This record gives sequence, C-alpha cells and structure tokens, in this order.
Amino acid sequence: MARWCYRHRLVVLVLWVGVLFGLGTAGSSAGTDYSNDFSLPGTDSAQAYDLLEKAFPDSAGDAGTVVWRVDDGSVRDDGVRSRIEPALREIAAMRGIGAVAGPYGDDPAAAARISEDGRTAFAEVSFTERANSVPTELAQDVVDTARNVVDKARGAGVDGLEVEVGGQAIARIQQPHAGTSELVGIVAAAVVLFLAFGSLFAMLLPIVVAVFGVGTGMLGTMLLSHGTPIPDLAPLLGSLIGLGVGIDYALFIVTRHRRGLLRGDATEESAVAALNTSGRAVVFAGATVCIALAGMLVTNLRFLDGVVIAASLTVVLSVLAAVTLLPALLGFIGTRVLSRRQRRALAVDGPERSEPSGLAARWSVRVERRPKAVAAVALVVMAALAVPVLSMRLGATDQGNHQEDLTTRQAYDILADGFGPGFNGPLVVVAQDAAPAALERLVSAVEADEGVARAALAPPVNGVSVVRIVPTTSPQSVETDRLIDRLRGDLLPDAGVEGHVGGVTAVFKDFAAQTADRLPYFVGTIIGLGFVLLMIAFRSLVVPLTAALMNLVAAAASFGVLVAIFQWGWGTELIGVGKEGPISAFLPVIMLSLLFGLSMDYQVFLVSRMHEEWVHTGDNARAVRVGLAETSRVINCAALIMICVFSAFVLSGDMEGAVAGVGLAVAVAVDAFVLRTALVPAVMHLLGRANWWLPGWLERRLPHLAVEAPEAPVREAGREAAGALVRGGAVLHGFIRTTEGGPVAGATVTLHSVEGDRLDRVTSPADGSYILAAPAPGPYLLVTSAQGLGERTLRVMVPAGPMVHDVELAGEGVRG
Repeated sequence: MARWCYRHRLVVLVLWVGVLFGLGTAGSSAGTDYSNDFSLPGTDSAQAYDLLEKAFPDSAGDAGTVVWRVDDGSVRDDGVRSRIEPALREIAAMRGIGAVAGPYGDDPAAAARISEDGRTAFAEVSFTERANSVPTELAQDVVDTARNVVDKARGAGVDGLEVEVGGQAIARIQQPHAGTSELVGIVAAAVVLFLAFGSLFAMLLPIVVAVFGVGTGMLGTMLLSHGTPIPDLAPLLGSLIGLGVGIDYALFIVTRHRRGLLRGDATEESAVAALNTSGRAVVFAGATVCIALAGMLVTNLRFLDGVVIAASLTVVLSVLAAVTLLPALLGFIGTRVLSRRQRRALAVDGPERSEPSGLAARWSVRVERRPKAVAAVALVVMAALAVPVLSMRLGATDQGNHQEDLTTRQAYDILADGFGPGFNGPLVVVAQDAAPAALERLVSAVEADEGVARAALAPPVNGVSVVRIVPTTSPQSVETDRLIDRLRGDLLPDAGVEGHVGGVTAVFKDFAAQTADRLPYFVGTIIGLGFVLLMIAFRSLVVPLTAALMNLVAAAASFGVLVAIFQWGWGTELIGVGKEGPISAFLPVIMLSLLFGLSMDYQVFLVSRMHEEWVHTGDNARAVRVGLAETSRVINCAALIMICVFSAFVLSGDMEGAVAGVGLAVAVAVDAFVLRTALVPAVMHLLGRANWWLPGWLERRLPHLAVEAPEAPVREAGREAAGALVRGGAVLHGFIRTTEGGPVAGATVTLHSVEGDRLDRVTSPADGSYILAAPAPGPYLLVTSAQGLGERTLRVMVPAGPMVHDVELAGEGVRG
C-alpha cells in the first residue's frame, strides 16, 4: 500500500483534498447540532427532570440573567429603575427572546428578585432556543444593551451602578475564537519539529498530515451530530487528541524514513520500509487508542457516546492520513526531507553508521549500569505527583469557575453576594400528585434544615408540584451534596412525599456517583484489552503487565497534578482558567481513555524496537539498551510536541477543555520523560530474560501479530533464525564491518557444516547486520564475502542459544 501511494502520489493527494473540501462544504451547509444531556436514565435527578418536562413543556429554551448592583442606596430608587427598565424592555423586544421577568412589579415573584438589603436585583431572560442554538449576535446584543446602562449612567454623572449578564448562551460568546488553541498548538509543534529536523519540509509533513486527519474528523463529527447525540465538548476533545496523535504518528514515520535515507537507501525504498516498520506500529498504536476510547462505552454513560465517536473518528482518520497521505507527500519531497547539511554530508561522506550515539545512547548505558537507582528516583517522583489524587472530589464546574474579568463570572459573584452562595445552584423537589398536607410538612422541614436558606412551593401544574430550594452553600460545596442526601434519605420520606430531587447540582452529583461506581469496570476493560494486545504483539506476559502498571502510575500522577491545580487552586488564576473547584464528573473517564491510549502508544514504539533486537540477539540487556537509545529521542520529541498541543487548549476558554489539556500534557510529560525513559527500561533490566517469557502452551495458541516488520525484506533464513531463537535453538548473529568500522551492506554470509554443507545464507542490509540459524550447537564454518572486500572463512563454535560474532572484511580476501 505504501508503494502504491508513493507511486500514485498525485491521485492520493487529490483524493484527500477532495474529501476535506467535500466534507467542509457539507458541514458548512448542514451546520452543527451538538447537545449536552448529562441526565442518567433511572437516577433520581433524571426522574425529576422528566416530571418537570411533563409539567412545563414550553420551557425548553435557555435562561439568562441580567444582574445589577448599586454601591449606595437601593435598586428601587428612581434613578436606577429609570435606567434599567428601558434596557429590559429593549431586550424583551429582541427577536429570539421569549420573555423578560424583572424585579419591578407588584407580584411576589418580582419582589423575590431583589435582595434583602435592596442593593442587588436581577431579571430572568428567557431565550426561545437552547444555548447552543442561540445566535451569537443575539447574545452579544443582550450583553451590549445591559452594559450600555452603565455607560449612560456614567455619562450622566451617576457612579456606583454595576450591570452584568449570566447564562450559558452568554458564556458561549466569551470563549476565544474557535481554532485559537489548535492554531497555537500547531505553531508550537512546528517550532519543535523544525528544531528536531532542521528541515522546513520535514517540519511541514507531520503538521499537514495532522491537519488533514483532524480536519476530516471534525467535519465528519459536525455531520454526525445531526444523526446521533454528540456533546459540544466532543469536537474539542477530538481535535485535542487528533492533533497530538496525528503529528506524533507522522513524526515516527518521517524519522524512520530519514534514518533510511541517511543509511543510503533509495527514496522510494526508504519510504516503503518506513511505512512497513513504523507504519505498522502506528496502525497498532492507533488501534490501541481507539480501544481505550471505546472502553468508555462499558460505563453506560450515554453522554460519553458522542465523545467516543468524535475522538475515535479523528484518530482513525489521522492514522489513515499517516499511512496513505504521508508516503504520497514523501514522494513529492524526495530527499528534501533531510536538511541541507545532511544532504551534503550524505553526498560527500556516504551513508551514516547505524549505531545510536549521543545523549540518548549515553543515558541508555547509564540506565543499564544503575537500574535500581534510576527506578527508585523515578518511583519517588511519580509518588510525589500522585499524592494529591487521594483528595480528588468529583462534581461540576459552573460560571463561578470562569475568569474574574468575564461578565458571567461577575454576574455569578454578584448573585452569590446578594442572595447567598446557594442561589446560583438551586435544588428542586418534584412530586407527582402529592397531598397538599404532605407538601406543607415537607416545606416546613426543609426550611428548618440548617443547610437551606429558603424554600418555596409553587402551585401544582398538571398534577406536578415543585419545591424550589436555595441552599446556604455554593453548588460545588460538600455541604450541598450532604443536603441532597438528607432530602432524599430523610426529609422526603419523613414528610410522606414520593418526590425526586433535581437541579444541575443534583444531576452532577448523580453523574459523579455513577462514574465512581462504574470506573473499576471501565479501567479493568481497557487494561485487560491492552494486556491481551501487547501479549499477542510481543509474545510476553511481563511486558504487558509492566505496561498496565505504568499506565496506572501515569494516570495517578496526572490526576494528582489536576487536583493540585484545579481543585486546590495552585496557580489556577495564573494560567487563566478561573477559580478552583471540583473536577468535572465525566472527565476521569474521558481522560483515562486518552491517557491509556497515549501511554500504549509510547509503550508500543519503545518495546517494539526492544523486541526486534531481542528476536535478533536474544540478549535482554542489549535489547533494552538499543531500544531505549534508538527510540528515546524520537519519543521525547513526540512528547514535547504533544505537551505543546495539549497545553495550548488552556486557551480554549472551556474549563473542561483546559482541565483535559493540562492533564494530558502532564501525563505525556511524566510518561515520556520519567516512565518510558527511566522507569520502564530500568525495570526491564532488573527483570532480565523474564521480560520475554511466555508459556509454551500459550505461545502455540496465540495468533501472530507483527507490530513492526524487519527493515530488510523478510528472508526464509531470517524466519528460521527467529524460530530457532524462540525455541531456544542455536543462533549466530552480528555485524559485518570494514577495518575502519563502517557497515558492509550487501555482504553474503553463509553458514556451513564442517563437512562443507550449506545450512543457512543471508545478505546483510544497510547496517551490515546478519542473523543465521544453526540446527544444533557445535562447530561450523562461517563464510563472508563482499564485492571489493574479498572473502573470509572462520571456524566458529556455536553454543545453545544466541551467539554474537562480528566479522571484519579487509581489502584482500582472507581464509582462515
């Protein structure tokens, strides 16, 4: 497939461009139909919502509030009233506004919209559409009209009047322009790629591939939102994960392609080899991410289904772009994927040596020499980061968590100051056909509760009675959660009312409870599936077990940092995401899916190279050392890109998006720089050959899955040698070098019996390596020949198991 895409690159590019613009045209015409439904069928809050919808079917539109406060005097003063009432009438006359209920009137409901001290008041603004459907122009007109009151008052020399606007529709227009976080993430990734590659074309390749993958994924999600419920958070999370994996997947393939070119391979052969090696790992890694995302389905939280669809679709399209569009682009660019310095060096000095060198190689040797010390330091770091997770509290974020300079946050604070902290999160008790006497007992008991500021019983509608309760504490307070428990467990049963407690706070409390109950099943599912996949791929029990434990450690550290920042408030205002509060109830499931998927990515890329070396040599220490030395640099570069992309989502203006972005950035940082670079290789050195142990009966029953094919074309001898190694047979391997130490490509290496019978034969690839299978331990003849370097024959004693034997070829043939 890679060769076809390379040779038909124009066709592939045209198809991708056509699909992108086709989806863009269809998406622009259809628009979006995102929806947020956090209710859980069967929960108490969901039953309350169903009864409210039955009693008040016309109250489907979004509600906003215009809030004003005076420093001196009262909001009832003529000077204030004469300025506020015209603005409220102007808002009520706007197209898309259903009604405006203000505080100036004779009915009790109007009087309740003025605080006890008379300095704060509010008006309820009812839109005819839900928040996601309210035109931004209408929301902006409401804000401008309300704010003009202050400007006119100041123009008349009247100070001390403050007017703010709250509501979901208003919050939407305060968010940064769509695409800001994505653009910042892409620019940051471009800088990292250019510093890593030193080539403009190499820098552009991963970004172009990621843009095509994420673009088609997001546009496809827009269209799917008309056929299945997708929350408005899903596209944000889809673009977040899509950009991260899209750039990283292309980066791994481009890095392998560049390595092939530097070793002297032809452009097409290098591209094909890169796709047939790293491309396989990319497909496998993408599959693990999708499996981790699909694990959210076992929670049976319907709100998350749309997140699974959006994120999985974007990952699949990102993988498809990496394995089809990328080889086509490599064909267009040719050797310009290398920097000018590298192209000049290749032309003058010839192919580079294949051995890893530099900081990565030196660190790999240090880990091999001191695995216990490295593992101990890494564990201490991870434990310190994970400590705060013990106090994590799930709940809901609201406009009180917005930044202080936003009108929604200021409206929230004014209402909390004027009417009490619980006013922004009222509870409702909904009952069907309840006896009036029982309702009166309930209201009396509720008003007497220490956690209730006020309670009011509304007249029944269609047999449905509603008791509105304002707690004394904020919606995010633990005391409010306890009040909900008292209402359900004590006050309602004692009053003899069969009612249900609803409201946004109750919904998120139920959501958090459901999430906590189902989290073990979810974690068990994604760990189990990941374990099976890695066991099949690497023919080991210890490697997947290590990966599962490391994933849990990374998740604990990531959530620990989230708790410290977003729940404890360590630097929340500094990074511009508003006030601290509980972690949104649905985020742990979403983030665990993404974390496990990304962690599996790095595990696959790291261990696949180790496994490849293990199959060739049977030397665990060498396999771990070489695998770490050759992959740590690209893994760290990929991690740095992901950190930039994820951190940029702090600019999204969405609290959940910011939490997810920071959490994933932290998880990737500790995963790449601590776990995969230090803890995993150190543990694998300590475990030794046990890393690759698999019971024989299980080996025979497991299907074979090649995560990463050999760089050179597979030969029958190579398969025989690998089979001999797995069976514990005799294997001879090493490198063919010149006397100067350079690799000899194209050398013919033959193994003969002492009687002269040929037993195995291979041709060395660009790095000069070879591997031969011997039928049994004993003496053999090793014959090596290469054009221009003559022939060399050596007598070797092959033991049971693998044996390393390097051969030097001089200018003249030598027999011995």
